[in-house]
Amino acid sequence: MQPSVFLPNASAYSGPQGEPALSRTGFIILAIIMAIFTGPAIVLNATVIIVSLMHKQLRQPLNYALVNMAVADLGTAMTGGVLSVINNAQGYFSMGRTGCVMEGFSVSLFGITSLCTVALIAVERMFVVCKPLGQITFQKKHAVGGIAVSWLWSLTWNIPPLFGWGRYELEGVGTSCAPDWQNRDPHNVSYILAYFAVCFAVPFAIILASYTKLMWTLRQVSKMACVEGGAVAKGEMKVASMVILMVLTFLISWLPYATLAMLVVYKPNMEIHPLVGTVPVYLAKSSTVYNPIIYIYLNKQFRKYAVPFLLCGREPGEQDEASEATTVEVTTTKVSPA
Repeated sequence: MQPSVFLPNASAYSGPQGEPALSRTGFIILAIIMAIFTGPAIVLNATVIIVSLMHKQLRQPLNYALVNMAVADLGTAMTGGVLSVINNAQGYFSMGRTGCVMEGFSVSLFGITSLCTVALIAVERMFVVCKPLGQITFQKKHAVGGIAVSWLWSLTWNIPPLFGWGRYELEGVGTSCAPDWQNRDPHNVSYILAYFAVCFAVPFAIILASYTKLMWTLRQVSKMACVEGGAVAKGEMKVASMVILMVLTFLISWLPYATLAMLVVYKPNMEIHPLVGTVPVYLAKSSTVYNPIIYIYLNKQFRKYAVPFLLCGREPGEQDEASEATTVEVTTTKVSPA
């Protein structure tokens, strides 16, 4: 069965005579690329979840968002990642119209939840270091509330296509589904514009504002603590490097996808080759593999338990340290004036 049987936009993913958008070899290459991302993503995110359940030391409020991101990324990898590998290996989307809607909704729900959790992590780190509410500590209720908001926010903006505002449709070379950013119908365009604003622009603005405030605070602390022999400045540089890495990976993952969607909306007559439309999709899904590396495996507290688990019990030979956010908090407290 070919995609055109059940999807009205299938012609957008085929050549002028109805041939597939890619050669058989091209689809196999895409399947291999997606498998390279999906396999490690499943292993790494599942490891984070398992070791968090196994070790009470990791079940603390500052780590809740990290585990939540692992759950969302695992969901993305298990739905969008695995199905992309299977469908690319076949050379077409084989799950029918209902399967397309289910995949598009699931991948979008997990993906936007993960993206919102990245913003939540930025807010948490700013909350702990900058103490915008004075000496109020970050507690379990704050962490659970933030996680609930991330899921509800994603659910709120991914449900409308199920009821007629926007829709889920094939994207790229036609082997995966997502919100239909190619349809020029005003009703659909309005949804894509709203979706872009609240599911990309808002989280990105929160990330920039939170990390800007965090870096400014660390800079002020560093100036006041120059007598500490540069220890605070060294810590500031480490945090700065992490922040830059986080923002860059966020942009690499999501900016191409969001930019392409907006270009199509604002320039309806622009022709985009299906393969060009596929690259941003894969970049967005690739975040499921390096999110756990950046946010969790660079966190020494998580790494102490995750690495031995991955190595089947072998000790990595590294001493336990507090998480990055807690370390910064302690340092800030020690050098703050009375």
